[in-house]
Amino acid sequence: MATAIDHDDQVAWRPDEDVRARAQLTRFISSCGLDSFDRLYQRSIEDVGWFTEQVLSFLKIDFNPSYSQIVDLSRGVEWARWCVGGGFNITTSCLDRYQKAPVARELAVIWEGEEGAQRSLTYHELHHEVERCTAGLSALGLARGDAIGIHLPMMPETVIALLAISRLGAIAVPLFSGYGPTAIASRLNAVGAKALFTCDAFPRRGKLVSAKAAADEAVARCPDVTFVIVVPRSGTLPIMSERDLGWDNLLAAGDAAGETARKPEPTEAEDVLMVLYTSGTTGRPKGIVHSHCGFPIKAAQDMAFGTDVGSGDRIAWITDLGWMMGPWLIYGATLLGATIVLYDGAPDYPHPDRLWSFCAANRVEVLGVSPTLIRALSAYGDDLPSAYDLSHLRILGSTGEPWNPGPWWWLFEKVGRTRVPIINYSGGTEISGGILMGNPLLPMKPCSFPAPCPGIAADVFDEQGKSIRGVVGELVIRQPWIGMARGFWKDPERYLETYWSRWPGVWAHGDWVMVDEDGQWFILGRSDDTLKVAGKRVGPAEVESILVAHQDVTEAAVVGVPDEIKGHAMIAFCVLRTSAQPSADLARQLQELVAEELGKPLSPGTVLFVSALPKTRNGKVMRRVIRAAYLGEEPGDITALENPAALEDMQEARGRRQEAGAGGRKQVIVK
Repeated sequence: MATAIDHDDQVAWRPDEDVRARAQLTRFISSCGLDSFDRLYQRSIEDVGWFTEQVLSFLKIDFNPSYSQIVDLSRGVEWARWCVGGGFNITTSCLDRYQKAPVARELAVIWEGEEGAQRSLTYHELHHEVERCTAGLSALGLARGDAIGIHLPMMPETVIALLAISRLGAIAVPLFSGYGPTAIASRLNAVGAKALFTCDAFPRRGKLVSAKAAADEAVARCPDVTFVIVVPRSGTLPIMSERDLGWDNLLAAGDAAGETARKPEPTEAEDVLMVLYTSGTTGRPKGIVHSHCGFPIKAAQDMAFGTDVGSGDRIAWITDLGWMMGPWLIYGATLLGATIVLYDGAPDYPHPDRLWSFCAANRVEVLGVSPTLIRALSAYGDDLPSAYDLSHLRILGSTGEPWNPGPWWWLFEKVGRTRVPIINYSGGTEISGGILMGNPLLPMKPCSFPAPCPGIAADVFDEQGKSIRGVVGELVIRQPWIGMARGFWKDPERYLETYWSRWPGVWAHGDWVMVDEDGQWFILGRSDDTLKVAGKRVGPAEVESILVAHQDVTEAAVVGVPDEIKGHAMIAFCVLRTSAQPSADLARQLQELVAEELGKPLSPGTVLFVSALPKTRNGKVMRRVIRAAYLGEEPGDITALENPAALEDMQEARGRRQEAGAGGRKQVIVK
């Protein structure tokens, strides 16, 4: 299948001829009349209109009526409009076109719950359920342009609800299933949502999380929400009010509504499909606006060309609907006629091998994970993945944050057995997918991105806006792309200021990157996380990779705090394995380890041991929150935090540092 080589070699994996021949990307390159990825990429950024039409043709996307212009830049590149004048409801391409084809009998969704429950839907069954749900929403008086929240874990009804809202021409507002009342209410009120999908409760590590209780408290603060649709998940009997409607009752209302209410609303290509919220560095989350012809097309493009998914292929991504990878999975897979394999639960419960048993039982071909998840699973030992038949795996996908080499090699060797490439994927909610992404045709270095995504004119700028290679700079995009955000919800100025204000007509993404001599890209962290110590710039991920290479450290986060002499002083927060104990000696070992690799000036001035790092629900370590908590500052938006209690560790760490500085006895820091 491929060639894998030693750790010391720069390239870890190369595709063989079978991999190349099978790849969707090979088919696409041929359909474009080209003969290599390099030629495709160059043509795709020189003529984004041509490339986009090639993608639409490859995905067999039909418009009624047809669009008059592929891209309109009359308002400036920041406000590009795509498929102008085209009539397009995304669900016709996700569902309707399959109903008279063999795909209708294929599985669209396979689902497994933490407690062991299982269900599946064919494309015919999914289409039928989406029609019923659409008609039910219409019977409630909901219509095109209305915002509807989805506060559900990953389950079949989540897929149905998202597609039904799209079919209705309404605006979906995905929310993390674990959000508390304040986070739910703020987002629903921001978009003026008229309805909300939630569930009774869902299991996490054997305990029930009461989604309905959180939704009730939130909706009490949302005057525009008229209906709450309650999906049964746990079998509990939640308290229902006059505003609440059971899932079965919604579908029954759809059955009674008649055939016309089941049909897709004749929306336009640029009608708003979805508002996806992402955390900001201030107190206000950003509502990213996406259209029918934007987010889903980019998702399907990346899924096909990067993770090599086509009709009938099985793809699982460990995600939540509130992270962009949830909608990405649903829209992308259904546009391609693939099978979505969903897991709802903790991936290491009730046993640490749960994820591997899930993949084996459901013959998963493409598995998407985050580096954070792999760091946690690797701590359980090397033997667990080998106990299961993972021979169906062809692709391991990774997104969410930069890799450290150790966990990357563990995934490549212990799970993929060196035959399966790790397709690194990085972009964001505002991109509808990736800026940088591996693919089955290109050699792969550990932790790298072999190339930008086709159609994404990525570059690296220095502080003056000059294109650079071989040194660290800002990740930018020079040309528009179909999946680009259509702005922030009712906040155009903030959108322009966030991404377009630094260099005219250029998207500044906010990541530090470097392109090496072989053209491989490496993301080194967020540019606002980067430290400048004694005049030297260093990315947190570079230091963190060295720290987690120590046998006693499972996770690490590095932040900078003001220092009168150095400008920034580096603080390292480390989570230890259960077998290790915090000590001043261990802290010194870690400092020396970094000093050996990077030089003494770039060694952490302080090492602190904590029980957990604050992370979002998609596994990103929130360094700005760590820094703020440590300094006693306002942390900004923390509604996306999976573990808010971790902030207490950061605040206590500040006290421990002060005690140690005053001669205290707690020797868990070294200064």
